[in-house]
Amino acid sequence: MATEEEARRLVDLLEDELRRRRPDIDRNNDYYRGTQPLRFASDQFRKFHGDRYRNFADNWVQVVADAPVERLTVNGIQPAGAERADVESSRVWQANGLDADSQLGFLGAVNTGQTFALVWGNPSDPSTPQVTFEDSGQCVIAYEPGSRTDRRAALKCWSDGDREHATLFLPDEVWKFDRPAVGSADDKSPQLRAVDEELRKWAPRSTGDEPNPQPNPLGVVPMVELQNRPMLNADPISDVSGVTAMQDAINLLWAQLFTAADYASFPQRIVTGAEVPEIPVLDDSGNIVGSRPVDLEKFAVDRVMFFTGENVRTDEWTAANLDNYTKVLEVAVGHIAAQTRTPQHYLVGKMVNLSADALIAAETGLVKRVQEKQTWFGQALREVFRLVALAQGDTAKSSAVAGGRVIWADAESRSHAQLADALTKLRSIGFPFERLALKYGLTPIEVADLMSMKEREMDLDPLGAATALMTRDPAHGAADDATPDSPELAAA
Repeated sequence: MATEEEARRLVDLLEDELRRRRPDIDRNNDYYRGTQPLRFASDQFRKFHGDRYRNFADNWVQVVADAPVERLTVNGIQPAGAERADVESSRVWQANGLDADSQLGFLGAVNTGQTFALVWGNPSDPSTPQVTFEDSGQCVIAYEPGSRTDRRAALKCWSDGDREHATLFLPDEVWKFDRPAVGSADDKSPQLRAVDEELRKWAPRSTGDEPNPQPNPLGVVPMVELQNRPMLNADPISDVSGVTAMQDAINLLWAQLFTAADYASFPQRIVTGAEVPEIPVLDDSGNIVGSRPVDLEKFAVDRVMFFTGENVRTDEWTAANLDNYTKVLEVAVGHIAAQTRTPQHYLVGKMVNLSADALIAAETGLVKRVQEKQTWFGQALREVFRLVALAQGDTAKSSAVAGGRVIWADAESRSHAQLADALTKLRSIGFPFERLALKYGLTPIEVADLMSMKEREMDLDPLGAATALMTRDPAHGAADDATPDSPELAAA
């Protein structure tokens, strides 16, 4: 067990690591939301047009991030040695609303490189542990030296009004701290900054009747990290970080295109050999008392102006060709598609008479990208389900779940007719009905309900059910034309 000073020291160290990560996390989240500064522009262009395009972004980052997430759906987990998916684990998953919140977690991992899942007991319902996905800007995990999976400690930090909170998770106990939230110290004297530092020291948080620290009944750190594109000796890689540079270039090209469209998209006519026309200025009696230049903007709207003189002549500058910008923009978007394995039709929206096979081929890169994420996220989710079993007090199940497999919805996008045809062919070579129902996309709970419906059908109509079974089940061969003599024979 750690002392209070040791726990506070560990919180400070983990918070420093979290502070190191936050700039990249905040930047990637901003780019996903479309908050993107105008970069690569010259100082002169930024000076005259920076404010005009401050809030503009042609946001491709969001498309790149959303493309795999929309195909990441967890349908359950099958423990090692089990013939079917675990219904109880699926119930806990649904009870915690993770059919929706898991999408937030996956999106967070794709955007920032990692996301976290926290498992803890539920005092109001011990059979349903609490499982939540946590933001990568608030959580960090420390691993055993030389290991990428064995967790030594985890920290969650967040702000709530005028207080900052920290919860430190250790294998045997959980510490809770808080401190006052202090504003910026840039304009403070050294003495006041020293006071702020003293006030900002973590202190044990008041938890009422709950002990602090409290024992950790799970015996392991209850937080799990879901890594996106992990590395052997570096931080995991975000899908967004590689797109930001090209996104900046696209935004600049659009800004330059809009500027060119404003100033040079129409032929520009010029007049030479003439003075700027002037309009006489009259007094109240109608006498000419001076003159002033004509309002050129008014004549530009009226599209007419008169010039007099012997050497007056007009000329014209050709309009700018804006196609040069759009061609470069298409190349830039194509680079994003190739680098991120996002299908071209997701980005440029051009689909002309594509066959089903051509569409599947176009999405092969995205499908492989999703399957890679299923592998890495699945490894972490097995640990989440193991923690759920530990929180329920089922150690045997926790071991089986750790060696099981996560059941994902199909990463490929197919029409209903294609899927039905594929399942029919699998059935014809002997695949069991339950397996096909899972491949169809049903959750384990829905499959269990479906099997109960089939059993009720057989109880209500044994003759019809047996006939259908003999007709469709390859294990029974082809159906005869003869009808069974009795319901008892049919049921047999």
